[in-house]
Amino acid sequence: MNTVKARPAWVKDKKVADDFEVLEVPRWDDIKDFIFDNKGCYVLIKVYRESHDIGVAICNQEHVILKEFRGRRAQDIYSAIFKFDRENNLGWFNVVDHAAYIGKELKKAEMCMVLGCDYYQE
Repeated sequence: MNTVKARPAWVKDKKVADDFEVLEVPRWDDIKDFIFDNKGCYVLIKVYRESHDIGVAICNQEHVILKEFRGRRAQDIYSAIFKFDRENNLGWFNVVDHAAYIGKELKKAEMCMVLGCDYYQE
């Protein structure tokens, strides 16, 4: 990763830390950089056009669907999933990259629902 120590031009009225730096990130490789969550849970996301809902199925390593969460907004759904996970001490998602991926995919599904285009999960 390359670093730049200069203060960014867009920072006008904010202070920056003494050790502030800009980190230029390398391109993500979907195969080499992928980290499987140790619980082995994964999600399947589906847009239900007829009801204007988005469904998220939580699947285990044996490809069994454990639960499905449905809602209309990405934030409602991922908040409910992580709350359920926390309250029931399930530990479905232990890698923060996985949580970020779920949020990204849910927002993408929500936008596809609004725009009327097809949703394809990455």
